[in-house]
Order: sequence, then C-alpha cells, then structure tokens
Amino acid sequence: MNVNKSLLPLINPLSKDNPVIVQVLGICSALAVTAKLEPALVMTISVTAVLALANVIISLLRNTIPTSIRIIVQLVVVAALVVIVDQVLKAWNYEVSKALSVFIGLIITNCIIMGRLEAFAMSNRPWASFLDGIGNGLGYGIILVIVAFFRELLGSGTLFGCQVIPQWCYDHGYQNNGMMILPPMALITVACIIWVHRSRNKDLQE
Repeated sequence: MNVNKSLLPLINPLSKDNPVIVQVLGICSALAVTAKLEPALVMTISVTAVLALANVIISLLRNTIPTSIRIIVQLVVVAALVVIVDQVLKAWNYEVSKALSVFIGLIITNCIIMGRLEAFAMSNRPWASFLDGIGNGLGYGIILVIVAFFRELLGSGTLFGCQVIPQWCYDHGYQNNGMMILPPMALITVACIIWVHRSRNKDLQE
C-alpha cells in the first residue's frame, strides 16, 4: 500500500490528473508542435527532463527560498535548464531544433512546469517531486504524441517522415487530409481525446 501511494505522483498525471486533458494546461505547445511526430516526441522528452530536474532542485531549495522571491527563483532554475536542453538539442539534432524553433525556449513559460513547482515541489521532498515531474511530463507527452500521430498519419501519410500509407492507396484515389496539419485540427483532436477520456471517467464529468 505504501509503495502504491508513493507512486501516485507518477501514475495520476498519466490519466486521472492529466495536465492537458484534465487540467487543460500546456495547450499552446500541444497545438503548435504536433503536425509531425518527431518534434512532438522531442518536446515531450525536453519538457519531462526540465520538469523533473526543476522539481528536484526547487524541492531541495524550498526551505531556503524566501517567499517573496520564490517565483523568480523558479523561473531562474527553469530558464537555466531550458538553455541546457536547447544547446543539447542543437548539438544532437539541429533540424528538429529548427523545427521546434521558439517553442523550446517557451518551455520557460509552460504553465505545467510553473504550476508543479509551485503546487508540488515547494511542499514535497525531492524523490516525490522527481516522480511528479516525470509523471506530469509523460502525461503531457502522451497527449502530444497521440495528437501528432493522427495529424501526421492522416495529414501527410507518414510517421517520423517515413511513408506508411501504401502507394496503391494513392493510385486508387486516396488523398491526404491537408486540414489535419492545420492548427485548428490540433485543437479538434485534443477535444476528441478529452471527450473520450471523460466518457470513460464519469467522476470527471460535471
């Protein structure tokens, strides 16, 4: 029982308390970087890494941070981690870094990260904060990957840039749905995920 309870910060954000479809946080990047699967996956890894590390650092410092400047300290920690992630990404995969453009830098203002630092890391120990960061990062990432999967598959006929819809489908009249790669379809796809999720979780219905 104790083990299961200790894992709740990791498990709950994956479904019951998902930051995107339950708390409706981080929607902007969910709409902006999901036209293709690769940028969505890289954004997931980046946000998860920043959130987990920031949670741990703020948790370690929580008793020494003056209340009046806690938001400033949180921003400085997140900004430093984002700069590191951005530089690593540029060295590792420059093309994806270019595709993500300003959105890596905007991780600093991601409301999921600031929300978890304020609501969880400031009042919990490092290990629990680390699990909370991983859980919320993955919960955010699951939605990004699902949205990107359908948008790239139906909009471009590819996954990770590789064609997966057979050529004979196109020869027989199949056409990619160009609307799927437009930003409004990201919002509609997220809305469909929210509808399915809430229909299966009656306790979330108002």
